Amino acid sequence: MKKLTKALAVAAIAVSAAYTPAASAIDVALELALLVDVSGSVDGSEYGLQKTGYINAFKDANLQANIASLTGGIAVAYIEWSGSSQQSVEVNWTHITDAASAIAFANAIQASTRNFAGATAPGSAINFVVANSNPNSFFNNAFVGRRKVIDVSGDGEQNDGANTAAARDAALAAGIDAINGLPILTPDYPNLDQWYQANVVGGPTGFLKVAANFASFEAAVFEKIGREIKPTPEPGSLALAGLALAGVAGLRRRQRS
Repeated sequence: MKKLTKALAVAAIAVSAAYTPAASAIDVALELALLVDVSGSVDGSEYGLQKTGYINAFKDANLQANIASLTGGIAVAYIEWSGSSQQSVEVNWTHITDAASAIAFANAIQASTRNFAGATAPGSAINFVVANSNPNSFFNNAFVGRRKVIDVSGDGEQNDGANTAAARDAALAAGIDAINGLPILTPDYPNLDQWYQANVVGGPTGFLKVAANFASFEAAVFEKIGREIKPTPEPGSLALAGLALAGVAGLRRRQRS
């Protein structure tokens, strides 16, 4: 009996330990993974423009105020990707709640260095950030977000790695709420937005924000991240909500008459 009691006690401790990470996880309004294309088609100047766009976004006072207004703030990771096995967590999951933590995140992006310049595998990048085998994935970090969003930016279509549409669908099935796309149009891919819409964007609130070129990338990043932090209903959704409210009001009037 003593041996059984001891075994049960050990088992209880093991179960308790297994649940410790979840119990200590930090609740946030949003978990946001920024997946940034650094494939060979992105030259040094263009790489700098991408980084600067994200740096300036998180140093922006309006964006910082929007983050501070959210209960729990946000958790965000900055990940660069290229070919099928080329993904690098440049800035790991960071809790941002105010101006100071946003600036620290921006400074960490600024201090990061480029590791790849290979093929283009956005599907493999999506798989990477949701994989249970990745200690830095959504499901292994220290946060529990009320929304989980993947943000993919790039200047070309897939030419390597996992099928992008299949990776998107698998991520949504695993519990990601939305996958947003920020295609950068170039002479080689003037219709990249169409490919991103068909293969990258997913989820009920997933959306596309197009950068006409690398020079306009920063403005697109500002708008995209602002929308991810504080989603706005689509005009169609607002119309449906208005019709629903009108229906409820009409029903109440009929009930009173």
